[in-house]
Amino acid sequence: MQFDFHSTQSIIVERGGSAHLAKRIIERGGKSVLIVTDPGVLSAGLLNKALPQFKELALSLKVFSDVQADPPVSVIDSAVKLAQECKADFIVGFGGGSSMDVAKLVALLVPGKEKLSDVYGIGMAKGPRLPLILVPTTAGTGSEVTTISIVTVSESEKKGVVSPKLMPDVALLDAELTLGLPPHITAATGIDAMVHAIEAFTTKRLKNLVSDCLAKEALRLLAGNLHAAVNAGDDIVVRENMLLGACLAGMAFTNAPVAGVHALAYPIGARFHVSHGLSNALMLGPVMRFNIAQAHVMYAQLGQIIKPGLQGSTTEQASQLADYLGGLAGSLGLPKRLSEVGITSNDIDQLASDAMLQTRLLQNSPREITLTDANALYREAL
Repeated sequence: MQFDFHSTQSIIVERGGSAHLAKRIIERGGKSVLIVTDPGVLSAGLLNKALPQFKELALSLKVFSDVQADPPVSVIDSAVKLAQECKADFIVGFGGGSSMDVAKLVALLVPGKEKLSDVYGIGMAKGPRLPLILVPTTAGTGSEVTTISIVTVSESEKKGVVSPKLMPDVALLDAELTLGLPPHITAATGIDAMVHAIEAFTTKRLKNLVSDCLAKEALRLLAGNLHAAVNAGDDIVVRENMLLGACLAGMAFTNAPVAGVHALAYPIGARFHVSHGLSNALMLGPVMRFNIAQAHVMYAQLGQIIKPGLQGSTTEQASQLADYLGGLAGSLGLPKRLSEVGITSNDIDQLASDAMLQTRLLQNSPREITLTDANALYREAL
């Protein structure tokens, strides 16, 4: 047994904790802060509890709120420019996965030692970076505890920057920030977190005991609370369980990387602007069924957590689990098929070609996915 395990230095779980964000920054030596967020966070008033303390403590603050889903290079460049203009010495990512991913890259790029184009891939980013706090407002990506940022580099392709340097100094989990999350976003981000845990547990490369433990506990929390979070979103205990589940899943997959579901989901998001969580949800059932021959024992183990009481052989239990998870999006009110998000049979060949570019992810699949396989998986999901 031999593995490296990386995680965020400090994880703070505190209801209402975002109100004390400025104090925590000052305690860590910050004097000029850039908060990276998106228009939805601003319009929902999620920063309202945090902002007064910046004025009270006379802490210099600028807010960059132009983050968009699947952020392109231009958004990152604009945020870096603003941070440099205001001489920021501390970065905060406040929002969903896209805002946190952009904040990580801003913290890395502001010192001017590296260019974005030079750090795509695994271990290319060396630092230094500015101090960084991440505050998630959805229970999905787990970006607050991962070593990766995803960038949309063209109409059809996303690239990842993967480095321990992207791990923040602090992850602040304030479940109150997730209380107003709409049901469809709760559902999509919740399934996204479940996919992180499932793929971490079944990954071909870098599978390890710590990630396995985290993935199983993440799925216990997520599967046990997802329907309640969608149907009764004002339950703070349920929301906190979802937030913790997503965080644990993030810790798992940053050390035991995700695979085929993500590889096939990325082109859907890049070309059709479907949210990352929904893209994963649409491909989860087909990819799991494809993997059963190699992963049925592991899927059966997870099935007893996600859907206790599954019966039959491990292959039969794995098949039942794949069918259940494949229908999860529909049961939560999300689109069930690729055709429902505007994808037609004419798009499949291009999507399959795009998916083959995701070599970083495909190498982790418990069963090899070829171009022909990808084509068939998209057609199954259509």
